[in-house]
Amino acid sequence: MEKYTLESDIHVLCVTATSFPEGVMAAYDKIHSIVPADGNRKIFGISRPEGGSAIIYKAAVEELSEGEAEKYHLEKFIISKGEYAGVIIKDFMKDLPAIGKTFREILHTQKVDPDGACIEWYFNPNDVQCMVRLEQ
Repeated sequence: MEKYTLESDIHVLCVTATSFPEGVMAAYDKIHSIVPADGNRKIFGISRPEGGSAIIYKAAVEELSEGEAEKYHLEKFIISKGEYAGVIIKDFMKDLPAIGKTFREILHTQKVDPDGACIEWYFNPNDVQCMVRLEQ
């Protein structure tokens, strides 16, 4: 497990999955059909338990200019700057359950921000950085 520092907040545009994990791919399909493809846009997954034990999952892309959320009628979310604990998973499509396992490990071994979320940063087509903000 590594420590990562986000030097500034990342503003993202989101589509909430209708269910987890079943609705995750549909949420990505929807956001990619709305927001123009841009090789400069970071792609994220954001999840957290809400209302008890249910997981709320948001497919997200980086907001590149002010007002895009309103323009595309999408939710906004801010990935907060600060220190994160995380792991990079190589070739994640070969072992999708590794993402959940990694988050469970981080959540059980680190002092995490109680208001934070599990962040998946798809920084290239094959690899994902799983990270959770630590208590500041």
